[in-house]
Amino acid sequence: MSDEVSIQPKEHGPYLVRGPFTLLDAWGAPYALGDKTIVALCRCGQSGTKPFCDGTHMKVDFEAGERAPSAE
Repeated sequence: MSDEVSIQPKEHGPYLVRGPFTLLDAWGAPYALGDKTIVALCRCGQSGTKPFCDGTHMKVDFEAGERAPSAE
C-alpha cells in the first residue's frame, strides 16, 4: 500500500480521495471510515449524504470544467 494520498476530480462528478487519510468534519471530528482507502466526496452540492457522493450529480446534470494548467 502506498503512503501517498491523491485527490482526483472525476469529470462532472465527485472528488476521489485515495490513500491513507483522515477525513474531518467542520468541527475537527473524524468520520468513521473503517478501513476505506478510497472515498468519493460530493462537489455538486446536491448529495443527500454530504460530504460523500451519492450519485446525485448525474440527476442534476452537474458540469465542472477544471483542468490542471499545462506546464509550458
